[in-house]
Amino acid sequence: MSKIEEVVREKYGAVAASGLTGDHAGVRAVAEAFGYTPEELDAIPAEANMGLSCGNPTATANLRPGEVVVDLGSGGGIDVFLAAKKVGPTGRAVGIDMTPEMIERARANAVRAEIPNAEFRLGRIDRLPLDDNSVDCLISNCVINLAPDKPAVFREMFRVLKPGGRVAVSDIALKRPLPDELAKSVAAHVGCVAGAVPIADYERDLRAAGFEAVRVVDTGRDLNAYAKVENQAGCCAPPAATSDTGLPMAGCCETGPSGSEVHSDLADLLRKYDVNEYAASVRVFAVKGR
Repeated sequence: MSKIEEVVREKYGAVAASGLTGDHAGVRAVAEAFGYTPEELDAIPAEANMGLSCGNPTATANLRPGEVVVDLGSGGGIDVFLAAKKVGPTGRAVGIDMTPEMIERARANAVRAEIPNAEFRLGRIDRLPLDDNSVDCLISNCVINLAPDKPAVFREMFRVLKPGGRVAVSDIALKRPLPDELAKSVAAHVGCVAGAVPIADYERDLRAAGFEAVRVVDTGRDLNAYAKVENQAGCCAPPAATSDTGLPMAGCCETGPSGSEVHSDLADLLRKYDVNEYAASVRVFAVKGR
């Protein structure tokens, strides 16, 4: 695992261990800003929502009863639980996440909400713990941008989908190159921006993996919506201690400890740059041919 992957895992582990939930007005506002309805949010455990989304993939996945749906980077389980309701008792909703704390939180949420057809597995999205040709639909929400090797992720997605299976992903992609200062920021990477690729590259790499009917659509959502969460911006966590990688672990834009390099650096960057000029919340669609 690379240093940036270790930072990402540690950062999101801190989110999972935090008290951040959908009961927080700002967290709920972020979810609604990216497409979740009040009814959907009321139907799942508040602990499943931590304000980390950039879309609502279950709204466009056309899930049907009896299907197997897999969420790549499932976090607290928000999309897995919504998917589980759509596929019903004869279907399965499976969440994959590389962060043990997120898996623990999601499993506790599933027990609390009594959703027996939801399950969570520890694993990486570039090496999925799933059989070939076993999945009807793949969803993901603001996670693929964090993967260092996106072509490997797309190949794994193609491998596990059944012939005719489909992809319905929400993610961050680039509309134009990032300024060098922003592109090299560790905090901006953890915040789901610096690791994003251009929309054209996203489409190209999906096709290279074998997918058909590929579309990456800019939703026009305002990425500044993340600021609705107090002491949090982007896909960021509450402050945590310095990681064993030597990289500072304060949250991206929250009020961190005095002298936090990540906090001060990204605060400076956000004063200089409007992220909406460079990045977009996108919906990603693709199909594995029969």
